This record gives sequence, C-alpha cells and structure tokens, in this order.
Amino acid sequence: MIRILLVLFFLLSVGVFPLDAAETPLKKASFIPQWSPQSQFAGYYVAYEKGFYKKRGIDLTILQGGSDRPSSQFLTTGKTDFATMWLSTALRLAANGQEIINIAQVTQRSALMLVSKTSSNIKTPQDINGKKVSLWGEDFQIQPKAFFKKYNLDVKIIPQSFSINLFLRGGVDVASAMWYNEYHTIINSGLNPEDLTTFLFYEHGLNFPEDGIYTLKKTFKKDPALAYAFVKSSIEGWLYAFSHPEEALNIVLKYISQAKIPANRVHQKWMLNRMKDLISPPGGGSIGMLQPRDYERVDYELKESGLVKRTPSYYSFFVRCDKDVEK
Repeated sequence: MIRILLVLFFLLSVGVFPLDAAETPLKKASFIPQWSPQSQFAGYYVAYEKGFYKKRGIDLTILQGGSDRPSSQFLTTGKTDFATMWLSTALRLAANGQEIINIAQVTQRSALMLVSKTSSNIKTPQDINGKKVSLWGEDFQIQPKAFFKKYNLDVKIIPQSFSINLFLRGGVDVASAMWYNEYHTIINSGLNPEDLTTFLFYEHGLNFPEDGIYTLKKTFKKDPALAYAFVKSSIEGWLYAFSHPEEALNIVLKYISQAKIPANRVHQKWMLNRMKDLISPPGGGSIGMLQPRDYERVDYELKESGLVKRTPSYYSFFVRCDKDVEK
C-alpha cells in the first residue's frame, strides 16, 4: 500500500496527473491599442502585469499599435480579438459594413482640443474667424469642423503633422492638441498655461468619446464570456493604475522601453492623470458605459459632414460588458 502511494505521489509531482483536474485552461486572446505604448493605455498594461486577465481565464497577448499598425485594420482583418479606437472611427467602419461592436466605452470625455497663444488675441471662438488652423487627418477633423460650423467660422485649414513645431514657430494661429499629450508638450516647450487659450470640444457641446474597446460581432457571439472577462479585467487595471500611479508608471515605462521609444516620466505622469480625468470625470458615466447622447451626437455629426449615410442603431452597436455576464 505504501509503495502504491509513493508511486502516485511521484506521478503527481512530475505532472503525469493534473493537481487540479477541474482547473479550466486559459483562453488565448489578443489585444491591440491604437497607438504605441504610453500612459494612454496604462490600464491594459497594468491589468496584464498584475495578472488580472489570467485571473479571469485569459492568456492575453498585447500587440503594439502605431501609425503603421492601425488597430482598426488589425481588428477587421481578424489579426486581433480586441482593439481600442475612437467612437467616430468605429462608427465609420460599421457604416461601411464592418461587423464590429463597442463592448466598453472607456473614456467618457473627449480630450481633443484647439490651442492658441494669447499673443494672437484669440480669446473666444469668434476670434478664430479668418485664422490659420492646423488639423490632423480626417477622423480628427470632425469635431473641429463641427465647432467651426457651430460658431459660423471661416478658417484656413493647414495640415498638421504629429509635431506641434509649426504652432510653436508661429506658422499657424491655432493648433490641434490632445489634452493628455500635445497640450503638455506645448507647456513644456516654455509656454505657461496663462499664455494659452484652449478650446476643449466637450466644453462646447461636442463631446466625442474617444478610446473604446471593440471586437467583431462573430468573436462576441462565439464566446461572450471572453469579452466580459476582458472588459472587467481591463477596468480593474485602470482602477488599479489610478490608485497606484507610481507603480503604473513603472509598468508603462517598461513597455515604452521594450518598444525602444524615448520616454519622459513627467510627461507620462501628466498623461496618466489626464486619463483619470477623462475616464472618471466628475458627474460622468461609469467606466465602460457608452452614453446614448454621446453616440447620437457623434452619429449626427458624421452624417452632417457627409462621412457616413447609414449607421447601426445604438442597441446593436453597443453591448455593455462591464457588468456580470448575462444569463
């Protein structure tokens, strides 16, 4: 009897028999953010490093996004299971027949803005009339153009690169900026906040929520529990990042270093703090909820600008996955 027990113990120790026969194997999944590693995506990196995905049964691979690796393309071609992108981008894809759904609207407030120098005597929207304004590509122009239309402004649009040097050198009167990124870069260039006039679009009734989590409808239908687990793990990562900012920054900087991208801890800290403001604004919706009014606003402006003709209904486009899996 003792000999049999010793044999069984040996077989267990070398893994011939599983220690827990009821243990469920992890589900493999992949995720890509819409840009390269930075604090804009801190919650996902934190969730991975802290084991939140594995805790909910996911063996996750985080892919690197960027201008040459668009998250929308990776998602629609089946190269990833989950991706982040802007609501305006996703709605345009859906309008063009792509079977994608929003399973969590992470940011509740838009970070896109226009910035001008007070030395340009621009203090109100009306003061922008007739000025040179630099804008990024098509998806980034929807809000500014709606802003120009709202205030009946006639401006000269100048293409804007990913650098704000043209603005700093006086080549344009007004530039596009993200609150968590370029605005801080402008301040770090030597200008003080009081030297600038800012126009955050959400303050002008043009809130277009940006970073949301998307998946294909067929991916969700195949395994809805996976989508719920991914969203809940990601939100847990964001909440942990906000309550442990220095640890979160260390994790983000690790991924930035692995991607061989120059990093500035002060700038990444600013970005993380602003992401907290955007994800959990005072009086804002809960993390993960796409507000119907925000959907309707973006939908309306896309149609007004002629970028889309028909879009899916709110209830077929958004599936809330931050709560428990529905039975």
